[in-house]
Amino acid sequence: MASVTKTSTKKSQTREKTNFNKDKRRKHHHFLVTVYYADGEKFGRVYTDKDKADRFADRQKRSPVVKSARVTLIS
Repeated sequence: MASVTKTSTKKSQTREKTNFNKDKRRKHHHFLVTVYYADGEKFGRVYTDKDKADRFADRQKRSPVVKSARVTLIS
């Protein structure tokens, strides 16, 4: 039997930030709206339109039970 030695190769943990704006194949982006409630619950909704995502986040921020609402670009 042949002896096999395994060498571990680790990739660096720092991920490069992707620039979604330069991808010409992409037809639309996805925006995740994350709503954090005062009781610790979390809710997320995905939009393909940034304006709709911003309006949803602003509408949720007006509620007294919402601690914060955040819009992030996910793809």
